[in-house]
Amino acid sequence: MILDLKHIFKDYNQDKLLVPVLKDVNLQVEEGEYVAIMGPSGSGKTTLMNIIGCLDRPTSGEFYLAGTDVLKLKDKELSNLRLNSIGFVFQSFHLMPRESAMENVSLPLSYAGIKKKERKERALKALARVGLEERATFMPTQLSGGQKQRVAIARAMVNNPKLLLADEPTGALDSKSGAQIMELFQRLNDEGVTIVMITHDKNIADHAKRVYNIIDGEISEAAPKADAVEESGTVRLQKETEELHKDGDQTGAGEESDGTEEVKTAEGMAEAESIEETTVKEDEAGETAGTGENEEDKETSKSRGSKKGRRGKKGKRGGKS
Repeated sequence: MILDLKHIFKDYNQDKLLVPVLKDVNLQVEEGEYVAIMGPSGSGKTTLMNIIGCLDRPTSGEFYLAGTDVLKLKDKELSNLRLNSIGFVFQSFHLMPRESAMENVSLPLSYAGIKKKERKERALKALARVGLEERATFMPTQLSGGQKQRVAIARAMVNNPKLLLADEPTGALDSKSGAQIMELFQRLNDEGVTIVMITHDKNIADHAKRVYNIIDGEISEAAPKADAVEESGTVRLQKETEELHKDGDQTGAGEESDGTEEVKTAEGMAEAESIEETTVKEDEAGETAGTGENEEDKETSKSRGSKKGRRGKKGKRGGKS
């Protein structure tokens, strides 16, 4: 287990008043997990992050990081633990403005006493891991917000820490750059990196495999997404099974009637076709009869016209005589 926090309390004294910030927090994170802690401003999530990152001590409780009892360590030992076991990613990047991307990434290695040649090699590998090997010599002012955050992630990962702790990693980025950073976190987690992410954004928290909600210093785990998907799949399967049973019952109960209906339908179709053929024949016969009548009318008219013409000629002849 990477993180094991038991009954953590944190109080602050303000004007002789005791202000409770964290109240009986219990949190366990296994190696390789991807966990998000989500809460609004003032919920205590930043205080919890500082304790997890060994930047602050709780008022009471137990805290183990990779099996080490953190609360028994002295300041120098805590510093070594942070250097070798935790990688930090902050909202505002915290890059050295006068150092190149490669020099920023190699900074933790310098603190760890790694020789210059090895520092450069490891820094370049870390930049390649986040897709910025071609920007190794660029200064922070020459990088976009998303590129700065990727440099910060490379710096956090260069010492191969046991835990990657990210505080609002997309808070200063546009939506496109934020999506790219979340894809990078997912890829790192797929490679086995343990990630604990602090955020107020549900859309960002949903990228994690487990989500904790913290409100007024009290923490609780949200419903596991995998269980929710499994439950919904089970419900869907039950519904489909019930529908199949219903369909089967209806089919079994109505087999005879279905056969009768099929016969009736076939007979009805044959009858309809017969009626249609009869209608077509009658129409054709009517058209033929109509045509015949028209031809007879024409012949009768011609005959009458011829008789009238003959009578007229006879009349003229009689007048001349």
